[in-house]
Amino acid sequence: MKIAIFGKSGQVATELQRRVAKDIELTVLGRDAADFLDPETVADAANRVDADVIINAVAYTAVDKAETDVDAARLINAVSVAKLAQIAAARRLPLLHISTDYVFDGRGEAPFRPDDKTGPISAYGQTKLEGEKAVADAGGAHVVLRTSWVFSAHGANFVKTMLRLGADRASLKVVDDQVGGPTPAAAIADALFEIARKMHDGHNGGIYHFTGQPDTSWAGFAREIFDQAGMVVEVSGIPTTDYPTPAQRPLNSRLDCESLFNDFSIARPDWRQGLSDVLKELAKT
Repeated sequence: MKIAIFGKSGQVATELQRRVAKDIELTVLGRDAADFLDPETVADAANRVDADVIINAVAYTAVDKAETDVDAARLINAVSVAKLAQIAAARRLPLLHISTDYVFDGRGEAPFRPDDKTGPISAYGQTKLEGEKAVADAGGAHVVLRTSWVFSAHGANFVKTMLRLGADRASLKVVDDQVGGPTPAAAIADALFEIARKMHDGHNGGIYHFTGQPDTSWAGFAREIFDQAGMVVEVSGIPTTDYPTPAQRPLNSRLDCESLFNDFSIARPDWRQGLSDVLKELAKT
């Protein structure tokens, strides 16, 4: 099977390249081949690439910056995605597209199901939702995989930020009223490969959720990071209102992942084991 990945250096794209099986021929298209700020380059690359399945791992993920840089966020998260989806559909190539919990408003405490009403409260969330709709509207075989709180040993993420701050401070204040599932990028990559195999065999697609378990708060996540890293850092939980940011964050980022298990036999990973693996890798660097 031939898989083309759009995106080269992000957390998930990096793990896809690291974890590819020997029976998969991988083509990786970075910004030099497909610049999502220039939709026509994406269209050209999608037309030319030799693949059986396409995975889009490109996204504008600077949540706060997107509030004032919405045009660029929309180009990357929606307009170029639409071009990619239209050509994938025309070529009858299944498209796997990564999305986010930010398409929901974060109200309540129940996990959001894939078919629940969306309602983004940030420019980032809005542009990601537009990208989801573009994939569906293209009419081709597709899977939109919503995930949350991605972390790995590379790139910028919460784990690396906590380790950096904890090295210099004896105590930290961390938001504890936002709850969701931290998700190892490695687990996302494995899930995408499994989905790609089944989509290539004609499996039905749609919108699915995939996050780590158990759900926790950012403060709970931070405490586990320091515990596993053997760092003595006191974590005090604070409300979101005490840590204002340009973009609103959903308080409830819990995602119901049952349909992904039912349809693809992919279970939620234990993020604490994923964290252990990441910390071991970081210790070697």
